Amino acid sequence: MNPATSPTAPAVHGLGAPSRWVQRWSHLVQPKGRVLDVACGAGRHSRWFAQRQHAVVAVDRAPEALAALPAGVEAVCADLEGGPWPFLGQTFDAVVVTNYLWRPLFPVLLASLAPGGVLIYETFALGNESVGKPSRPDFLLRPAELLQAFDELETVAYEAGFEASPERFVQRLCAVRPNGQPNGAPARYPLTPLSATPG
Repeated sequence: MNPATSPTAPAVHGLGAPSRWVQRWSHLVQPKGRVLDVACGAGRHSRWFAQRQHAVVAVDRAPEALAALPAGVEAVCADLEGGPWPFLGQTFDAVVVTNYLWRPLFPVLLASLAPGGVLIYETFALGNESVGKPSRPDFLLRPAELLQAFDELETVAYEAGFEASPERFVQRLCAVRPNGQPNGAPARYPLTPLSATPG
């Protein structure tokens, strides 16, 4: 089991409120776009996107976690570390990963993004071994590792640092696969949702 998803991690994966990072950047996902929630656990992000009228596919290896998913979410039980990728040839308008790290999946996640698709990724980083679990380097991102792994995407936002409650070291990435703009105009990725824009 990946320690980042175990009950001994700083927060039980998939329970509670959606990650603030996921909430912050979910407005970049095209309306009613198809979202893949990777290693979804109990489905906190599946719920978040389903409530916003997205078509959500949630994958985890724990059937008991998938059983808690809301109606309308497509649940897929699969071992992402020991088995084949269950979405071969499929692409998504968003791929969401939190509190989970399995480096062999990086190119697969990249290939799963449709043009214009959004990757929202947040997990533990080196330094976390000083405050808790996960503590093995295999499950902790190296400095700037998310930026390097997904450098063919267009980075919208990146953070790396320490959070105090609960104590943890994290990296966070929001990046988009460019889909080309008419007349070569630069893509516009709003840093604030339209609903939060004054006046």
